[in-house]
Amino acid sequence: MIEPMRERVVAACDGASKGNPGPAGWAWVVSDDSEVPARWEAGPLGRATNNVAELTALERLLASTDPGVPLEVRMDSQYAMKAVTTWLPGWKRNGWKTAAGKPVANQDLVVRIDELLQGRSVDFRYVPAHQVDGDPLNDFADRAASQAATVQEPAGSALGSPEPPPSPDTPKKAAAPRRKPGGARQGGGSSSRTIKAKFPGRCLCGRSYAAGEPISKNAQGWGHPECRTAEAG
Repeated sequence: MIEPMRERVVAACDGASKGNPGPAGWAWVVSDDSEVPARWEAGPLGRATNNVAELTALERLLASTDPGVPLEVRMDSQYAMKAVTTWLPGWKRNGWKTAAGKPVANQDLVVRIDELLQGRSVDFRYVPAHQVDGDPLNDFADRAASQAATVQEPAGSALGSPEPPPSPDTPKKAAAPRRKPGGARQGGGSSSRTIKAKFPGRCLCGRSYAAGEPISKNAQGWGHPECRTAEAG
């Protein structure tokens, strides 16, 4: 599919391997002008390494975008990015051998990516993976690749597939503190902390507490933690 004429395309790609090597999958996503996922594709690889999945994702993205339009690629694989931006020129000069004289790993994919990069403007941008507030395009590609690796089925916008589910590897955002019916906040916070009483006193429930007993601040002062019915001001 040819991209509509645009000044610049922003995309992300990612690979996943459940076991490395293990069931693997790849995915890429292209955004619209607001950097919202516009179209995407994901596919299974059977049993493969994570590096193969990462390189395959990049190869499929390059093959699916217009070479005449500048492309920004966001990815979380240091290996795949360095392979094509740092190590590739040396590998080519050495006849596709590493500095140690060994054959380049995944050479077929690297050669294909090198061919797809010829004559086009591609800017690679590293983004950390599995962040609560990470790059949304990379997160989308990560989720799609993970799903493809798990179910070993192709998916994508052209197939009418639903948005991939959340990745189990991404930490969930901290939940907002819950409040009891009376308005008390559950959980941490300086106003709801429990301390040991320095002096004896009397709780709002009418019962006294001794020095050394645990107490918490409530709407009318200090008292038994279980009697905290309203958040202290």
